[in-house]
Parts: sequence; C-alpha cells; structure tokens
Amino acid sequence: MKELCVPAKLEQLDSVLSFVDSELHQAGCEETVKTQIMVAVEEIFTNISQYAYPKQEGRVTVQLQIIESPAIAQIEIIDQGVPYDPLERQDPNITLSVEKRDIGGLGIFMVKQMMDEVSYRYENKSNILTIRKALSE
Repeated sequence: MKELCVPAKLEQLDSVLSFVDSELHQAGCEETVKTQIMVAVEEIFTNISQYAYPKQEGRVTVQLQIIESPAIAQIEIIDQGVPYDPLERQDPNITLSVEKRDIGGLGIFMVKQMMDEVSYRYENKSNILTIRKALSE
C-alpha cells in the first residue's frame, strides 16, 4: 500500500493527483479508467479541503493499494474533520433542469457512477471514504 498525507488545502490537489496518477500508471491502469479514478479523487479531495475542517486546518491521507487477480485499485481517502457520510445524501434528480435542481450532491453522485464500489466508515475519529475500480474495463 502506498500513502500520501497532505494538508487539506486545494493547493495540494496537484500533489494528490500526481501521486495517484503515478501509482496507477505503474500498475498498468487503462487510460479511460485512470481518468475516471482521477476525477473521483479530485472530487473527494476538493470536498474535504473545502468542508471537512471549518474551524481549523487539517490533513488528508490518501492510501492506494493495487489488489491483484483481477487488478483493482482501492483508494482510501481519510480525514479527521467533521464526521460526514457523503453516501447518505440523496442522489440528485438529474432529469430536472439545472435551474430546478438542488445545489450540491452532483460530485459524489458522479463518483458513485464511475467507481465499481464506494463505501464510507467512521473509525478512530476519522472519515474514511473507500473507492474501488478495476484497472481495465
């Protein structure tokens, strides 16, 4: 398992994406799959950096593991911010026009659509969001 820990600041997004990109490239991940994973990681990291630590600065840990046979990327994104399960939020009604939709929720909806599995747990005062995706389609 590879791990990167950074401040929960938008300025760290490039470092996080570079880390994930490098690991997926080394694992032989297909480009279309890598793009989906990168979009998901970007969405999750951005939400954490904007909302998890409203009163103080915090950190985000990204743990990436390649599970063999079949090859699957498992990424855990961990923060010690405000406890929040994004999977509890109701999916947006994408049949409505943009003007009629409620604000928010579209990013995590996209993550759930693109990944093979998405799960959340709160453990040891940490939010842990896990995404899993096969490295080839």
